[in-house]
Amino acid sequence: MEHSTYTIKKNRTENSDLSRVDWDNLPFGKVFSDHMLVIDYDNGEWGTPEIMPFKNLELHPATSAIHYGQSIFEGLKAYRTVDNEVAIFRPDMNAKRFAESCKRMCMPEFPPELFEQCVREIVDFDREWIPKKEGYSLYIRPFMFATDDYIGIKPSDAYKFMIFTCPVGAYYAEPLNVKIEEHYTRAAAGGVGRAKTAGNYAASLYPAKLGKDEGYHQLVWTDAKTHEYIEESGTMNIMFVIDGKLITPAEDADTILPGITKRSVIELAKDWGMEVEERQVSVSEVIKAIDEGKLTEAFGAGTAATIAQIKMIGYKGKHYELPSIPEREFSNKVYRHLDDIKEGRTEDKFGWVVKL
Repeated sequence: MEHSTYTIKKNRTENSDLSRVDWDNLPFGKVFSDHMLVIDYDNGEWGTPEIMPFKNLELHPATSAIHYGQSIFEGLKAYRTVDNEVAIFRPDMNAKRFAESCKRMCMPEFPPELFEQCVREIVDFDREWIPKKEGYSLYIRPFMFATDDYIGIKPSDAYKFMIFTCPVGAYYAEPLNVKIEEHYTRAAAGGVGRAKTAGNYAASLYPAKLGKDEGYHQLVWTDAKTHEYIEESGTMNIMFVIDGKLITPAEDADTILPGITKRSVIELAKDWGMEVEERQVSVSEVIKAIDEGKLTEAFGAGTAATIAQIKMIGYKGKHYELPSIPEREFSNKVYRHLDDIKEGRTEDKFGWVVKL
């Protein structure tokens, strides 16, 4: 595969933390690899990327992102294949979505080809941090934030783009209980729901806490105007199998984050000859399908969890128990197949994997 090439400075740490990692106990997002990549934007252009030892940031108290929220991020993973190669799953899709987030948040364009190169370079630099255990991976977090030291509501003139990585195990340890949210809103039409911006997640924390206090792992967000239509879940897009069809909320609205794992699931389903409907999905339709025994599977799709099985849906104080997870033919199959593609056990017919 041909790649554009930018010059990247590299400075390897003299004090690796690799030997201190407990590989049998990897809490998600709390163990960090040795290095990070940093690029500064100033005077209308991006500077030279640099890989440097992982360290704390030093910020001015008036740093614009802290006060006015210009902050976006991505999440993707690298895997160690059965042949001990390093594979990154669909970084081009993350690069595209990152560029869309830049535009919506009034941040300077970050070239997709530079995004992809930076991801490849930092993963290759810290490739020894990719776990060797099946089901484990290296989580990659690219992000960008405004850095003007100025108190005034306007787009920043300066920005910092960074990437760090984390070796991780499973995001969810068990199938999920989810609650359909009827009051709080993740995103409204005309807002920033389609961008992967930090503020979206901040807004979700309080209602998610209320849900956890009631025994739910995640919320299922509904539309802001009527709360009659399902949009997505807390850390993932949501998908259903009803009457043998794969059904999921369409992403043509600006309230739903375009999901890379979700898109992969859809492409696999179509390739396998399964009927797929991307459309408006009402809460009443889902509840009716459960009551009539037509809903056979419900699951989340996202980078962190890949496929997260939903075992119970809460709505208006009632708990709707879903069919047995081992009997879920499609979601179990697609979970195994995605892992097999990422880890090199089956053919990557779609060209999704980038090998280093």
